[in-house]
Amino acid sequence: MNIIKKALRITAIAAAIITLSSTTSRSQQLVDEISAIVGDETILLSEIESLVLTQRSMGDRTPAERLRCEILEDMMVQKLFLDQARIDSIQVTDDDVDRSLNMRLNDFIVRAGSEKNLEEYYNKSMIEIRRDLRKMMKNELLTSQMQQTLAMDIKTSPSEVKKFYNSHNPDSMPLIPAKVELSILQIDPPGNEENKLETRQRLLDLRRRIIEGESFKALAILYSEDEGTAAMGGELGFTTRGSLDKAYADEAFSLKTNIVSRVVESQFGFHIIELIERNGDMINTRHILMRPKVKPEQRIEAMNRLDSIATLIRNDSLTFAQASWKFSSDTETRMNGGKFVSPDSRENLIEIDKLPPATYQEVRNLQVGEISNPFMTTDSKGNTVFRIVRLDRQTEPHIANLKDDYSFLEDATLMQKRSKIYQKWIEEKMQVTYIRISDRFKTCNFATEGWQN
Repeated sequence: MNIIKKALRITAIAAAIITLSSTTSRSQQLVDEISAIVGDETILLSEIESLVLTQRSMGDRTPAERLRCEILEDMMVQKLFLDQARIDSIQVTDDDVDRSLNMRLNDFIVRAGSEKNLEEYYNKSMIEIRRDLRKMMKNELLTSQMQQTLAMDIKTSPSEVKKFYNSHNPDSMPLIPAKVELSILQIDPPGNEENKLETRQRLLDLRRRIIEGESFKALAILYSEDEGTAAMGGELGFTTRGSLDKAYADEAFSLKTNIVSRVVESQFGFHIIELIERNGDMINTRHILMRPKVKPEQRIEAMNRLDSIATLIRNDSLTFAQASWKFSSDTETRMNGGKFVSPDSRENLIEIDKLPPATYQEVRNLQVGEISNPFMTTDSKGNTVFRIVRLDRQTEPHIANLKDDYSFLEDATLMQKRSKIYQKWIEEKMQVTYIRISDRFKTCNFATEGWQN
């Protein structure tokens, strides 16, 4: 693995959680020192040791001293990009940082199993984790922008993709996992407006109790359905307007300190909000989230309706695309015949193991062309919905090849071209940047020559 690929791996996975390691239990035992200086950027020994622990927790069994040297070199590469970003006055917005931060936090929570598990692992609250992670996300975005600036005009051609593929032994190509292409038809719970009114009333009752003197924080712990904030009394921590749902942000930014909002409907459900503190363009709020509850009779009605629609499709009375256009409530798929697109890759083919659990349970036993039984699930906002899915296409696990995986190989070719540009830039940048490495790392055998000169 060359230095660029390692640097990107560290940036994308591990660097973002360097500062999350609990300083009380892990890093305070170190007498901290500067391990390297790159331009105006410094690298601390505690940062390296935290990353070593993180890599170990992810299964990396590289010998300790070699791993420390690899991590130091990865970090020095990132510092070169950050130093140049500062020189070039490259900026990232708070909204961009917050969006990336939220995505990364969600990924960590999924890996940990829950927010509680994440907090216990790092011995910190979610507010502290978010605070510590924010700086790393900003550095990651600055690094990415600097790399994009260097390689913005790089393109690839079919002949280059073919040459890239032919230059590798087929057995060295990566294994492409099983993927599926799906169509979905979704309906919301029937009579959901009544459910919404009941939810509003429950929140109005809580709002009254708070105004009469009960603790917002205590009621959030007891009643909020936001798993990410309930344990902290509903507190979100400091956020910008752009990182919040628009309806939530409009209400929250209009509040005065310690005033309880009206009931607000967002894409995630219904909220009452309290403004804790304002700091420039950022606010810290707490909220109580509730979602409409689906009654058993509504579940039965939704399942029966979907079963009838599926029967029409199976009997060729309607195509799936026609049924999706006519009946589906999912705005993201009904316009394109129900075709499901991965929210991460924006592609139709999705790794089967990455499907939502309820969808996976239905899809795994389907044959191509078959339609599932109706099932209840949650959408990307956490709201209860009902769906049927059709398995349109399935690929088996296979070694990457030109016929089936051209887009994957095109991306790999482009990455190789960019890596060569980055590597050349690094070697040139090293020659004109002040670099100092502590004696502790003088024996490192770095992948790129010149660090120790």
